[in-house]
Amino acid sequence: MAELINGKELAKEIRLKLKEKVEKENLKPKLAVILCGDDEASKVYVRNKSKACDEVGIEFEEHLLPTTTTQEELLNLIDKLNNDENIDGILLQSPIPKGLNIEEAFERIMPEKDVDGFNPYNVGKLCIGEDGFIPCTPLGIMKMFEKYNIDLEGKKAVIVGRSNIVGKPMAQCLLSKHATVTICHSRTKDLKEELKDADIVVVAVGRREIIKADMIKEGAVVIDVGMNRNDEGKLCGDVDFENVSKKASFITPVPGGVGPMTVAMLMNNVIKAYEKRRK
Repeated sequence: MAELINGKELAKEIRLKLKEKVEKENLKPKLAVILCGDDEASKVYVRNKSKACDEVGIEFEEHLLPTTTTQEELLNLIDKLNNDENIDGILLQSPIPKGLNIEEAFERIMPEKDVDGFNPYNVGKLCIGEDGFIPCTPLGIMKMFEKYNIDLEGKKAVIVGRSNIVGKPMAQCLLSKHATVTICHSRTKDLKEELKDADIVVVAVGRREIIKADMIKEGAVVIDVGMNRNDEGKLCGDVDFENVSKKASFITPVPGGVGPMTVAMLMNNVIKAYEKRRK
């Protein structure tokens, strides 16, 4: 039976250390979040980020834009926040309404305030192994590996999902620790074949329980980034947790696994931005 990787507890531990740092060093970091449109899940995520900021001691500023917002209005707001010396981090909550170009918006956020790590400049820094902002979910997963002493060097890691938010940056993070990385996606011909020898499996596709026990080798480490709902309306991941947990050596639950770590890493990145901007 797999050992649970308790993201909730680890995130709590990280937030506490960040809070102590903020208080001890009298830091005054500030995060601006842009929420465009009326996506209900996004509203919940923003509330969670606001609570975490409050807990750690980060000032939180929310900008609510209607669904009718134009690209020009969105970019003008980003420019305004870029030029505000009191703002250390800018986060654009996705998804944004159809018709708006999110990539252009991410590119407009100043790299030094890009606490989500989505600006092409920070993406490039990650690719060449230089210090920049790493997207919060992959960074949180790396912290989990560290906490649970999971050695990545020389291991075969398979990532299922190739998004710019998780899959691609996760590959770079694993490569930096000398893992051998394969990325699978919707066009992969035989997912089971790719997974059968994987020591590390990271799944981020948003499809309920797509990963079954017969796809996972005995003793693999399984990280489930998915957030779905089952027929009873309960939260569940991309992995068949009940059966896969009988074969894996470590596994993340949903909820209580990767999600809280993503928020904790956002707090970490905001404080990092504050410190870097003042050096």
